[in-house]
Amino acid sequence: MASMTQILVVDDEVGIRELLLEILHDEGYQVLLAENAGAARAMRLQNAPDLVLLDIWMPDTDGVTLLREWASNGQLTMPVVMMSGHGTIDTAVEATKIGAFDFLEKPISLQKLLGTVERALKKGAGKAQTLGSLAGLGRGTVVGNLQKRLEQIARSKSPLLLLGEEGTGHDLCAHFFHQPGTPWVAPGDLSFLAEQPLHLLEQGSEGVLYLHDVAELGKLEQKGLLLLQTKLDKHSVRLICSTATTLPQNGESAFDAALYQSHGFILLEIPPLREHREDIAELAEQFLAALVESGEVAVRRFSGTALEALQSFSWPGNLAQLENIVKTLALTTLEEEIGAPAVTHALSGFLPGDTNHDKLMLPLDLPLRDARDEFERVYFEHQIKKAGGNMSRVADNSGLERTHLYRKLKQLGIRFARKSEA
Repeated sequence: MASMTQILVVDDEVGIRELLLEILHDEGYQVLLAENAGAARAMRLQNAPDLVLLDIWMPDTDGVTLLREWASNGQLTMPVVMMSGHGTIDTAVEATKIGAFDFLEKPISLQKLLGTVERALKKGAGKAQTLGSLAGLGRGTVVGNLQKRLEQIARSKSPLLLLGEEGTGHDLCAHFFHQPGTPWVAPGDLSFLAEQPLHLLEQGSEGVLYLHDVAELGKLEQKGLLLLQTKLDKHSVRLICSTATTLPQNGESAFDAALYQSHGFILLEIPPLREHREDIAELAEQFLAALVESGEVAVRRFSGTALEALQSFSWPGNLAQLENIVKTLALTTLEEEIGAPAVTHALSGFLPGDTNHDKLMLPLDLPLRDARDEFERVYFEHQIKKAGGNMSRVADNSGLERTHLYRKLKQLGIRFARKSEA
């Protein structure tokens, strides 16, 4: 079991590194060594260790600062055990508050070392099984309040309808309710609701049934969904649905939120990214770290001004668009540091170009939903014109999947001719 487990030892004393290497290697662990914080950063990105033993007092950057750095940019995904020969209670408490698993005083006894390593690895394995948290949405006040609401809803057995713009994190919020070892059923085709609305209940027994884009359901499918809702308790299934909030409420296949609410659905709106801008910098660094760890891109980092430029953008495509821009920057930037000019250039395609300025002067006395629809019409008409009708490019530039893009254009009443996607 331990032979595949990687432990990163970070200590500026060569004698300590070699001693821990020998002890842990004899226990069957794979051991990586770093002599300072700089080497530890590189090892963390390249190897994604299962556990880090981190010395506090190092010449370049102290261990607590490095721990705080990992915590702030989303890289504290593994347990970290702090080590020090000059440790104090205050230092241990500070490190624990940041996210350290435990604290070892030097000289470290063999029994204490191995016991702490074993407990930390078990803790890390448990954490990996429950990564359906909202960390992927951010850590700020807005997301914190959203998580509190989800925790309250989790105490109820009522079905849930998640409302939010495309790319705001419907799937992450739905996964919040999924328990490890239980079924997760998320059919891609919802036409079964019109024909056999109950056939997935047994498959999802004791788990979650997640239906996305229910705003696209026709009248018969909506009726099937409401019938399914009445049978949930019998099969112990938690039903979670999602949809965008900017949809018309009339038409032959109208989405009627009031209808769902009247049938016992709890309605919860997911905030768009522009309403929790304080999370943008951290999210961008998380996306970048994931790309580097996967080996898809070389080691990259954002400059402070680059993060400020990302934070100032409005992100109409929300998280999906941010992730797409980060990937674009990581793959096209030639330097190790991604600067503000590169960000500005990458975002320039989303800013009004040859679009008539007067057309962007939207009437501010419209209801929010109508004003937002009007902006999106101008936005997508500009994107289609800019891409010459190439819908693959429009999808890439807007950060939307092709199916979502076509659905959005249909909702907005935008006609387009599908040209060659080559």
